[in-house]
Amino acid sequence: MPTPDELVRDMCRSWSDPDPDRISAFFAEDAVYHNIPMEPIIGRPAIRDFIAGFLTTFDAIDFDIHHQVANGNIVMNTRTDTLRGAGRITPLPVMGFFEVAGDAITTWHDYFDMATINRAFGLEG
Repeated sequence: MPTPDELVRDMCRSWSDPDPDRISAFFAEDAVYHNIPMEPIIGRPAIRDFIAGFLTTFDAIDFDIHHQVANGNIVMNTRTDTLRGAGRITPLPVMGFFEVAGDAITTWHDYFDMATINRAFGLEG
């Protein structure tokens, strides 16, 4: 069984060649995924559907982990997530918080500037 540190790193790597089923398999059935500027997503099926919807706009995301610390079942990292798609490359500075139980992520909170996402989707000048 991977350590919480390894599990989070593996999940982050999986977004470079994304498959919603493969990515959502990293999560517990009742997991919570919360991009803090948005509403939380609860449950593996809802997380899978969110990922699938997100990937209609972006081809992939490259997670460049700058620092990651793990203590027991808690993992925190600072990253730059580079969103690739529609001829655009959008770097997004992120701070992530994860809780792991066994071999599954139970909580994932990401903190980032929503204005960067809006620009990537063409919602702001």
